Amino acid sequence: MHRDPMAEHEERLSKRIAEKIHGDSSSSSDSDDDKPSQGHVLTSRVYRLFGREKPIHQVLGAGKPADVLLWRNKKTSGNVLGGATALWVLFEMLEYHLITLVCHILILSLAILFLWSNASNFINKSPPNIPELVLPEKCVLEVATALTVEINRALDVVRDIASGRDLRTFLGVIAGLWFVSLVGKCCNFLTLFYIIFVLVHTLPVLYEKYEDKVDSFSEKAMVEIKKQYAVFDEKVLSKILKGPLKEKKKH
Repeated sequence: MHRDPMAEHEERLSKRIAEKIHGDSSSSSDSDDDKPSQGHVLTSRVYRLFGREKPIHQVLGAGKPADVLLWRNKKTSGNVLGGATALWVLFEMLEYHLITLVCHILILSLAILFLWSNASNFINKSPPNIPELVLPEKCVLEVATALTVEINRALDVVRDIASGRDLRTFLGVIAGLWFVSLVGKCCNFLTLFYIIFVLVHTLPVLYEKYEDKVDSFSEKAMVEIKKQYAVFDEKVLSKILKGPLKEKKKH
């Protein structure tokens, strides 16, 4: 008896998901049973968030930005976070506007330089050394090229989603946009940007401190998510995908 290709595809998909779930669980149990003397073997088997293999400092670039995000220099990281907080209070709480702030800073700077340049002859001091600023054409072209590539890539993704080729990606994007719209109702863009900035400067250092506990919890969470996705795929997505196939067979 000839079987429905869609049913066979669902069975194969369910088997792959089940095998992956069991594989992750077995790797977790194996890592729990290993002895501490097998350090290099344990490191290769332990689950890491987002599948990373390098330390979090190297993932972030292993440079000065990584040092700031991981609070290697607490004074510098504190100044960055404090400056961002001061700007947020200035614009959000005191309702100061960005254009007004920029204009006031430029007015003050130009006034100081102008008075200094004209008063230098009377106070017997050298005039300020104002450097000549020139924007390199090569730098502008590189930035424009990089932006063009990223914009075209984003447009290709939007076209693929809108064409209806991948239902799962479409539903994921819709859910993400819906979540962002809910967040947008609770706070404006500046507050949202400040919240993201604070999270970027706090979550990496907290993750580095409690890395083992977070990885263990995330492994269990991923197994549960895969189980729930397998059920959702079998009861909802597979039925949605069957509809177009049945209509094509009728025609």
